[in-house]
Amino acid sequence: MLSLFIQILFTIFIVIDPFGLVPMYIGLTARLKSEEKKRTIKRAVFTAFVILSLFIIAGKWLLLILNIHPGSFFIAGGIMLFIVSLEMLFGQANRSKVSSNENPLEEDEDERTSVAIFPLAIPMLAGPGAITTILLFTSSTHPVLLVMPMLFVAVILTLTAAALAMGASEYILKALGRTGVSVIERIMGLLLSGLSVQFVYDGLVKLGVLVKVIQ
Repeated sequence: MLSLFIQILFTIFIVIDPFGLVPMYIGLTARLKSEEKKRTIKRAVFTAFVILSLFIIAGKWLLLILNIHPGSFFIAGGIMLFIVSLEMLFGQANRSKVSSNENPLEEDEDERTSVAIFPLAIPMLAGPGAITTILLFTSSTHPVLLVMPMLFVAVILTLTAAALAMGASEYILKALGRTGVSVIERIMGLLLSGLSVQFVYDGLVKLGVLVKVIQ
């Protein structure tokens, strides 16, 4: 039970990557006042929590309605997370989160005040990677009533870390520098690559393509 929770927390934390948000957060909120930044963080975190909670509660039934076999989703999710890990490893702009064409115009007042929802909450905090991870665990063989509380706790802890990281963004950049943040992101990408391959392997086992090797 403890090992399952650690795996859930570890995967969600890496996918959301609270420290990796720091440079983009600083760029997006550069022209906001201190109070506006605090409101932006609260709004972004709350919105992301609501979205991820919906998938925690309804994710398993969504797969059942769409008639998607858990094994198939494990393979698809593993491939997607592997792509995310490659982007983190090679320091590419994370296309699974936000593209250059989706960045809000800072000169536009309405766009500037909406960065809490887009792109901070969606897709940086509650992006495809986080949603995929939640769906992977809710569709696993573990009892859903056991997995759901763990997912809620993991999401709350990760979003809290993200809020603290964004709140202390200037201090983090001063302490670690952009190079330090980049190194941390690459280490997380390396670990995520291993987890993503494990998801693909588990999916093949669930579909009966491979026989699970007992260690």
